[in-house]
Amino acid sequence: MKATVTVSGRGLIAVPAKLRKAAGIRPRDNLIAETTSEGILLRPAVTLPVELYSSERIEEFDAAEAELARVLDAGAVKS
Repeated sequence: MKATVTVSGRGLIAVPAKLRKAAGIRPRDNLIAETTSEGILLRPAVTLPVELYSSERIEEFDAAEAELARVLDAGAVKS
């Protein structure tokens, strides 16, 4: 699918609805723009959620790591 787009005076382009729909691009999606030998390629940017850890959550991680260390140490003694 091809479409002609116009670059605004501010350097903005509008991707036609048919192209957005075909590519699965939704409002507020992030795209990566890169130059290729054929021109400019737009592709979806992968975004991952970020989890901020509370003190309680960090304590859970520490406890799990300590338990794992105990299990691994017990396995090393038996071997």
